[in-house]
Amino acid sequence: MNEVTRVLSQIDQGDPQAAEELLPLVYRELRKLAAAKLSQEQPGQTLQATALVHEAYLRLVAAEEAIRWDSRGHFFAAAAEAMRRILVENGRRKATAKRGGGWKRQILDEQEVASLDRGEDLIEFNDALTALEEFDEVAAKLVKLRYFAGLSTEQAADVLAMSPRNAYYAWAYARSWLHRRLRDQEN
Repeated sequence: MNEVTRVLSQIDQGDPQAAEELLPLVYRELRKLAAAKLSQEQPGQTLQATALVHEAYLRLVAAEEAIRWDSRGHFFAAAAEAMRRILVENGRRKATAKRGGGWKRQILDEQEVASLDRGEDLIEFNDALTALEEFDEVAAKLVKLRYFAGLSTEQAADVLAMSPRNAYYAWAYARSWLHRRLRDQEN
């Protein structure tokens, strides 16, 4: 059993010291993920990778309700979701009128969801992704893993326990669905 999976299992069993062991094991990978995501942010971003990692980690480990992680991949998928929520909250806060809102819509590039220029567009993208999740939960999870966790299609397929071929089909479908949704919102 992988060391991270072992510690996650201990956390699930209620070991209070296991959470302290987890951060050093996953910190470097979470930091790389956060830095990659923040490098795509618009200039002037005030959120730092370290702060994003710590906030996401606190949301995962210090959560009131018990979270059970089945594997290392599941933990990183949950971390990606936590980072997504933090970035969306940060984007919403920046877009409020009292903080100089006035953001503009941009069309999502049909070829690659992962190249989306975040910032204000992240709010629209999040709304569209939430709608996709209600329509096709697996496709939405795949987008989250690809876009927010930075996983390849093959890695995301592994986390979702699906074949790479099906993951490629779901990825193409999700990109097209999101593109149409964002285009329709603009019109």
